[in-house]
Amino acid sequence: MNVSVAKMWIKTCVICLVLLSIIGLAVTCSASFTLEDEKRLGKEFYDKLKKRDIFLDDPRVSDYISHLGQSLLEHDRDSYPLDFTFSVIKDSGINAFATPGGYVYIYSGLIGITENESQLAGVLSHEIAHVRARHVAQLIERSKKLNVATLAAILAGAFLGGSADATAAVTSFSLATATSLNLKYSREFEEEADRMGMSYLVDAGYDGKGMFDFLKIMRQYEFYSNSVPSYFLTHPGTSDRIAYIDGLLHVRHYHGGAQTIINSYERIKTILFLADDRNLDTKLNTLQSTLTDHPDDAETLYRLAVVLKKLGRAAESVQYFTRALKLSPGDADILRDLGITYFGMGNIADAIDALRGAYLINGDDLDTILYLGRSYEVAQNFAPALDLYIEYNRRNPDNIDFYHKLAMMYGKLGKLAESHYHFGLFFKKKNKPESALFHFKAALRYTSEGSAMARDIKREMDTVEGKAPTPKSHR
Repeated sequence: MNVSVAKMWIKTCVICLVLLSIIGLAVTCSASFTLEDEKRLGKEFYDKLKKRDIFLDDPRVSDYISHLGQSLLEHDRDSYPLDFTFSVIKDSGINAFATPGGYVYIYSGLIGITENESQLAGVLSHEIAHVRARHVAQLIERSKKLNVATLAAILAGAFLGGSADATAAVTSFSLATATSLNLKYSREFEEEADRMGMSYLVDAGYDGKGMFDFLKIMRQYEFYSNSVPSYFLTHPGTSDRIAYIDGLLHVRHYHGGAQTIINSYERIKTILFLADDRNLDTKLNTLQSTLTDHPDDAETLYRLAVVLKKLGRAAESVQYFTRALKLSPGDADILRDLGITYFGMGNIADAIDALRGAYLINGDDLDTILYLGRSYEVAQNFAPALDLYIEYNRRNPDNIDFYHKLAMMYGKLGKLAESHYHFGLFFKKKNKPESALFHFKAALRYTSEGSAMARDIKREMDTVEGKAPTPKSHR
């Protein structure tokens, strides 16, 4: 990845300065930066990022990172009175940073280059330490002569500079103004964050060597750096940090620990690996090489199967799915993707078998619910298909087009009231009131007067005609 390691680590120490420009505080304020200020700044920054839709929208990854982060806090929750929030930014860059108020951010690209959970935990523990040591507050209090232009330049270079998707935004700023900024405590803060972070890591049960090993990986990426403004070069180098952490391991934390505790690390990496459809041929070659050395690794077989499917080589992918299942029987993800592959091949019977197995193991997965319903529909087994579609709609009510699917399925089963009702909902959500009213009136003709269904239909008609507020829920 063409990302500067120096940029990555400077972000943890200067992002606080950027926050001043984001929320419009006076940059010459001499008052102390309180915990309440931290809370307000952190929340403001988090909300702005959320509005830009840069967070990874995968609950399994988000839950995992939150679980990992909270486990690192477990042994010392009183040292910082605010709650922590952990978020994953969907970006291939290698970056992690923390802001006031207990907000820790990690890029999906950084997760991808870690080799085990202890390394990832080491990154999070370092960022937690920055927050708990209140480095951000200290920097804000000491940096009293920065103008908005300088802060904006730092934002572009530090926060956006490492992002492949933000190149255009970076070029709109002049980074020259950022070169004169002097944060003379950067080395001190980094050492303190490593020292505190190592304690969090080891106290949580992880091998402290994970932090050391990750920095060795980061040093490899220094060879791929772009030109960096001279200011960033004053940030403590990776080699210095490696030497400092090596000393901590020999003097304080030499007892070892676990590389993995939560046990879903490899699957989380697989989810991130498969979420990016770029460079599939390169990924295929890498996986085939890995499989040569580790022929019985179920995770590699699973990744290879999905990549082959994406490349249109479905028949080959089935072979690898099958091998992966033999090594990891009862794996709901593998069963689901095998079933979806069978569905795409038109092998409906095998698709139903695989998807039904996945559904019995994990009945909350939306893709499993959807494709099992579609498989039943193709097999003209409409009753279970409808049940699954209803469940999918309940869990995913914002999918407007799915109301049309439900309407069609009800029609196939001869349930005309429900069919017209869902056609009405579909057209209402599409802002086509005349078509919506037509179907709602048709639904009433097949509904008993005074029934719950009739009341729902009339309520929807009233909202279309502007006689009542939109109901909070419906069938």
